[in-house]
Amino acid sequence: MTDLRSGPVAQGSVWLLTRAVLLLWVHQVVPFPGPDVTADVSVIYHRWYETLRAGFYPLDDVTWQYPPAAALAILSPALLPFLDYASAFFVLILLCDALVFVLLRYAATRPGNSPRGAWVWIVGVPLLGPTGYARYDLMVTAVAVAALLAGARRPRALGALAALGALLKVWPLLLLIGVPRGRATRLAWGTAAGTAIGLTVGFVVALPGALAFLLFQRDRGTEVESLGALVFHVARHFGWEGRVLLNYGSLEFLGPHVPLVSSLALALALLALGWLVLWRWRARAFGPGSLADAAFTAVLLFTATSRVISPQYLLWLVGLAAVCLVLAGSRMALPAALVLAATAVTTLEFPIWFAQVVASDPLGVSLLVVRNGLLVAAAVTAALRLWRGTVREPRAGGQMAAPDQDGQLLAS
Repeated sequence: MTDLRSGPVAQGSVWLLTRAVLLLWVHQVVPFPGPDVTADVSVIYHRWYETLRAGFYPLDDVTWQYPPAAALAILSPALLPFLDYASAFFVLILLCDALVFVLLRYAATRPGNSPRGAWVWIVGVPLLGPTGYARYDLMVTAVAVAALLAGARRPRALGALAALGALLKVWPLLLLIGVPRGRATRLAWGTAAGTAIGLTVGFVVALPGALAFLLFQRDRGTEVESLGALVFHVARHFGWEGRVLLNYGSLEFLGPHVPLVSSLALALALLALGWLVLWRWRARAFGPGSLADAAFTAVLLFTATSRVISPQYLLWLVGLAAVCLVLAGSRMALPAALVLAATAVTTLEFPIWFAQVVASDPLGVSLLVVRNGLLVAAAVTAALRLWRGTVREPRAGGQMAAPDQDGQLLAS
């Protein structure tokens, strides 16, 4: 019975059903509670599309905050000229979603792997509601999933895909943190550097303003859904005089003490980076699931500490959690469950009760406390489990894993 429930027919049927519902939501055939989240595609993305087609990055638009390869995602609906821009975008997102599902199902057929990861993806994407299909983050997540699934055996493929992902939205660079030291690291990191440099030069030559995004976030505040924003949500009830304004494309707190809280968020991110460097230095065992576990942990740490936590960021975590639970030896079952819970709560706070969040109403603040608490718990739990599995227990038991001459993992 368990095999039937986890078989390709059962999982494929549930995937098809849930994605049909998602398409009904984004096309507004079936209304979804809260404000329309598809306006980013039909208005903002479409505006960027027209600018990019004219041969320029959106230099006069500070809401363009993305690395140069993001242009590929924005321009991709041109591949389906027989559809309007938004419909073509949703179809391409659906195809990327299907690709991730197929990759996870294929990985699950290998000895020792599990179909649980495919379930995480099947369930996690619709838990985010229509937001998951109304942003290009699912495309980036598909690249990251492919990179991690290829990375255990092909470090060069991991490096190239991680570089492409980083030029789409930066965070896939963290996929490289868990590559085993030695030849595998040299192959993956060297390929990533070469790919990133080559692609960046190509974008700079092809379109003016490819690197303008680096200057567009200097004056950001603290986004209303972030961990640090909870300080101001509470402070508003005690006379804090700041405001919530649309800033750099998102609603942010601006006013007294916001720069301090933003600096503290940056300090927490630097602490997370320091911990990751320490972990990599101390880690002694890299098993089949270590690469994905480390990537999942790293992205969790930086998401939880970020001064901006947009709802679509949960897609990154769902995709990485799915890879972890597919691979043998992963310790990330509990953090993955916490991420799924956080994804469900995220949909409640955006878009359903986002007005209450912006107003700092008790309901909105409570949802943020729960969602951000789940993310922090997932990050801490993942970090502890990664440390225990690669540093503490291997040191006590004298077991290690080392890369062979091709960068693949062998027990030593």
